[in-house]
Amino acid sequence: MYELIILSLLMRAPFNGYLIVKVANDQIGPWAKISSGSLYPLLGRMERQGLITVQPQPDAAPNTRNSRVYTITDDGRRRFHQLLLDMSSASGDYQRIFRFKLISLDLIEPQERLVLFNHYVNYCQMTILHIQNEMADLGHEIEYDVFRTNVLNVMRHVEQQWQAELAWVREMRASEVARQASSPAAPLERGG
Repeated sequence: MYELIILSLLMRAPFNGYLIVKVANDQIGPWAKISSGSLYPLLGRMERQGLITVQPQPDAAPNTRNSRVYTITDDGRRRFHQLLLDMSSASGDYQRIFRFKLISLDLIEPQERLVLFNHYVNYCQMTILHIQNEMADLGHEIEYDVFRTNVLNVMRHVEQQWQAELAWVREMRASEVARQASSPAAPLERGG
């Protein structure tokens, strides 16, 4: 997830480490944060992998973290594209990851946007179906009425949240389809 956030920032412009931490934490927060102690080793690894490069700033003190400006390489652009279109990793955290992907939708092709929207529609539908099936099973498996009622109330609430998530992504997908339909250069995909 952090790699996607960093690369999506660098797809837009060079950033120094301080700004990467600030913008990443603005996206992640308020409860989760990436520390400088976690970020700089990740940036170093990404640099060794050839995904980013460091350009020292001539007016900054040497060997200071803020004196380094990070830019994305061609390999980094390819990795960004791969991460953005990855729909199989971290399926348990995909709701959160999808929101990070939304920030960068303008950086991929229109048809790729629809693929992501369609996948997330399916993801939401599968989650809702799973919750509904579990609620049906749970009604028969738990003997304690108060406990069963409490568990089912929570599960109904979670299902309602996923129904809202599904409505939201369908609305975004419909906007994208309409945008593509109004653009004569882009073919229109139908589905989901």
